[in-house]
Amino acid sequence: MAQLFKCFSFSLLFFSVAAAADLPKPVVQALRAAGIPQSSVGAVVQEVGAPRPSLAVNAREPLNPASVMKLVTTYAALELLGPAYRWKTEVYLDGDNLILKGYGDPKLNYESFWMLLRSLRGRGMREIRGDIVLDRSYFGPGTDERIDDETFRPYNVTPDALLVNFKSLRFTFLPEAERGAVRVFAEPALPGLEIVNSLKIGEGGCPEGRAFRDLIEAAFQAKPPRAAFTGLYPAACGERDLNVALYSPEDYVAAMIRQLWSEMGGSWNGTVREGVVPPTARLVYVHESEALGEVVRGINKYSNNVMARQLFLTLGAESVGPPAQTENAARAVRQWLALKNIAAPELVLENGSGLSRAERISAANLAALLQAAWKSPVMPEFVSSLPVVATDGTMKKRLRGERIAGYAHIKSGLLSEARAIAGYVLDRNGKRHTVVMIVNHPRAPEADAAIDALLAWVYASRLQSQLAP
Repeated sequence: MAQLFKCFSFSLLFFSVAAAADLPKPVVQALRAAGIPQSSVGAVVQEVGAPRPSLAVNAREPLNPASVMKLVTTYAALELLGPAYRWKTEVYLDGDNLILKGYGDPKLNYESFWMLLRSLRGRGMREIRGDIVLDRSYFGPGTDERIDDETFRPYNVTPDALLVNFKSLRFTFLPEAERGAVRVFAEPALPGLEIVNSLKIGEGGCPEGRAFRDLIEAAFQAKPPRAAFTGLYPAACGERDLNVALYSPEDYVAAMIRQLWSEMGGSWNGTVREGVVPPTARLVYVHESEALGEVVRGINKYSNNVMARQLFLTLGAESVGPPAQTENAARAVRQWLALKNIAAPELVLENGSGLSRAERISAANLAALLQAAWKSPVMPEFVSSLPVVATDGTMKKRLRGERIAGYAHIKSGLLSEARAIAGYVLDRNGKRHTVVMIVNHPRAPEADAAIDALLAWVYASRLQSQLAP
């Protein structure tokens, strides 16, 4: 214990001294251009397996890592649950009623739910004579916080023990220049959904994000479900998609079942309601999810917030039993970190996805996590879940045409006042480094150039010669 304390004390001393060091010149210049002071940045670069970092700046400062927090959740889950862990969704019959009991499957998507219903048809079920009862009791109350008032945005879909297809619709826009119009359709095409399409082909460039939604004047309502698009659609946009969480969970499941069950030749005229599995119910089928080793790829590659929150709550339920609570999940992660000798007193976990104004961690402890992950038996699953720079996921458009392209696995994160990256860079000499950089500042959205400069600097293996004076 004394030796461990001595090592930990040395680590603190090292970081306190290293925190006085400047960032590399290209990073400093990019930060200055963006109007971001170095005091708003935490960064660590460390060769994999090395006893100490090559670079540490404000390394112990608690910062909001945005979606980079998903690395904590996914790595903890891979070790605590195992890469082969699968979620289940149970189907019961109780008299004439069909009961669906969920256990938090993060990826009960359109195809997976279709397979569940198809398996019921394959077992000879055709007519559902009663109601469909949804048992969501595996997740406890208090797990429905949203980060803002954008109710219909998919990132604000809240955790649900029986979350079907993220309760989302994908609207596809197909410009038809010869007609001067735009074709719009939704998938899944749920019964009762009204689409009002008054879009006209327009000129100019194609904006991204909120600007695109504003341009096409997208408007939504939940009851009755309605989507309206009445603006101009630039021909330069080509085919585009827009994902929207329009329905309540109950209405979404009801509409999905009515559509899919009728397509399979089944009949059902009842309603959907909440409930729990009674002792009299008979289990007729258990549907299993993809393995966790595959699920974490969707979480990290594409920064899926709702999947991360589902996984985080699963950690809570598996650690102390249902119903899942966020505080139990946070406790499980802290205990796991302690077992790995990662002391993180600054750590704040709200939902495990990084979609939070409150979550905090230091660059030093993120780097320690990455170092530990490289030595872990789940390293292959963990590292392969990270986006490859200039190749896929959220890093697909970053550093294209640069020498580092394809040589780094990097998770990115962004909020209105936070930008972050964390992951692994294989430098031009064949040495691998863990790299973390977090920016918390009102001008953080302009920090991408500085972050990219750090990644390129590490790849160029200039860890000693390019520090700013």
